[in-house]
Amino acid sequence: MKRQLYLAAGLISVALGGIGVVLPLLPTVPFMILAAFCFANSSPRLEAWLVDHHVFGSHIRNWREGRAITRRGKWAATIAFAVSCVIALLFVKSPWNLIPIAAALITGSWLWTRSEPGIEQLPVQPPSQKE
Repeated sequence: MKRQLYLAAGLISVALGGIGVVLPLLPTVPFMILAAFCFANSSPRLEAWLVDHHVFGSHIRNWREGRAITRRGKWAATIAFAVSCVIALLFVKSPWNLIPIAAALITGSWLWTRSEPGIEQLPVQPPSQKE
């Protein structure tokens, strides 16, 4: 039963991610990462297909290996998010409806706290002292 629920959630996530390819308000890669997680618990074949996918595979591997998001991905998400917020602002009538938009902007900035793949976090060492 649990396996079937994960499989269904994975398939729904892939469908939502597919819709997100053409609909800028819906993110694609987070749904594909979620689908990979669900498939890891339900279908190794579908998980392998998704992880080896030529478009989404590198994003999934980056997330799994270091919770990393590429700089290009961060900018793409930020721009799409900003465009969505501007469109929402154009159609919002009441000032109270701005609260969810402000909350989304604040929580969306979390994206920039993630590391980038290939950038290792090296400890800062003091400059060497000459004796």
